[in-house]
Amino acid sequence: MPQEKFFIAQIGRTVGLWGDLKFHLHTDFPEQFKVGSTFQSNHGELTVSDINFKRGTIRFQGYESIDAAKKLTNTKLYADEAQTKAHCTLEKGEHFWFDVIGCRVRQNDETLGVVEDIQRLADVDYLSVKTDKALADAGLPKHFLIPYIERYVTETDTNEKIVYVKDAKDILEAS
Repeated sequence: MPQEKFFIAQIGRTVGLWGDLKFHLHTDFPEQFKVGSTFQSNHGELTVSDINFKRGTIRFQGYESIDAAKKLTNTKLYADEAQTKAHCTLEKGEHFWFDVIGCRVRQNDETLGVVEDIQRLADVDYLSVKTDKALADAGLPKHFLIPYIERYVTETDTNEKIVYVKDAKDILEAS
């Protein structure tokens, strides 16, 4: 089974004459982008030959001219789970989204549902939760969002695949 790939950046227009391209991050881990790093794309594997975070530009091996680089405009870059874990450092209490997706959401002794996705709205991440069948059958919404902030999420245990929450049932009932 091929490993799932995660969208981490998009390449924009060319800048200058040497194959530099605008670079738009879609990850919380810019440190994984360094000279020599290789990423999957819809143009095959691309290896970084130069990167300038201050200018927001990137250059790839084999695309060091403006004409070659233009072929990469709008290219999306991807990393797999193993590559992400190898090159990204988590702080205490931080988790990769792919480790949180699939976790059961529990408030006290009740399972409210399962995290299906995570959405970022403004600067807050929201857990998109598929409501537990028993609660949905009782007339509650089939899906709801929980802000991934300390006010609602008390603990995330990715080993046990459980997100412990407080006051999230109120959100479900008001949805």
